[in-house]
Amino acid sequence: MERGEQMLKAEFRVFKLKRAAHRSRRSDTPHFCKVEVYELLEGENKPQKKHLIASRLLSLYTEGWEVFNVTQTVSKWVGNSSSNHGFWITATHVSSNGMKHDVVTFAKSQSTLQESRNALLVLFTNSNKRRSHSFVPSATKSEANHPAKSSHVPDDTAVMESSSASLSRRPRAAAAPAARSPLAGCHRRELYVDFRAIGWSGWIIHPSGYNAFYCRGSCIFPLGESLNATNHATVQSIVYTLKLSQDVSMPCCVPDELKSLNLLYFDDKQNVVLKNYKDMVATRCGCH
Repeated sequence: MERGEQMLKAEFRVFKLKRAAHRSRRSDTPHFCKVEVYELLEGENKPQKKHLIASRLLSLYTEGWEVFNVTQTVSKWVGNSSSNHGFWITATHVSSNGMKHDVVTFAKSQSTLQESRNALLVLFTNSNKRRSHSFVPSATKSEANHPAKSSHVPDDTAVMESSSASLSRRPRAAAAPAARSPLAGCHRRELYVDFRAIGWSGWIIHPSGYNAFYCRGSCIFPLGESLNATNHATVQSIVYTLKLSQDVSMPCCVPDELKSLNLLYFDDKQNVVLKNYKDMVATRCGCH
């Protein structure tokens, strides 16, 4: 790190390789393993003295990046480089035959074919300079890219209702700029989500994927009835089109109606659960 550079966040990223599924899935066959990341307190890869940093349950049969927050540990290393002895990662599960260790494999740098899957220590700093290293990629705060990994899907419900009386009158001055706009109006587009592609196939049993849809397009005045615009969006689009304020942006094209989806999945205790998750599919788009 450069002098005066301040670390904001540190992530330890490892690529978990997929384990071959057993032909016969007995009820006592473990589906999850416990992965733990430690800070080594002694050198020469001695795991006898170590400090637990992070722990989580992972499916044995999925593949992809796993990201662990190691900010506190790396911050200590920045202040005292001699305390950096590296990380130690373990994967265990309890079966009928007792505790099994190292049940999953993480990509290593021996193979050139897996070079893009090498373990990474990624630092996010307050420096505006862009630097590149052969062993650690640099990233600014605005470039943070976190893999889409989650063990739960939010089930909160957020409903936005527009007034039944919409503002349909428009000034003549606003019509000309809108007519010249090459942007397509706000509408719904297909978005098929493959649970295997995003690393969720290990815990979701059914379905294997679904069409979530997404909203895209412009909300430039005049906003027709097909855009399902709120009164606030109509007023905002007028201000934006007439350029009455530099700080006001175009209204956003977002889902304004969503429906739920039933998921059959394994919970953290390996129970099979059927649950209805709200707000999973965009059924209508509008300008807000």
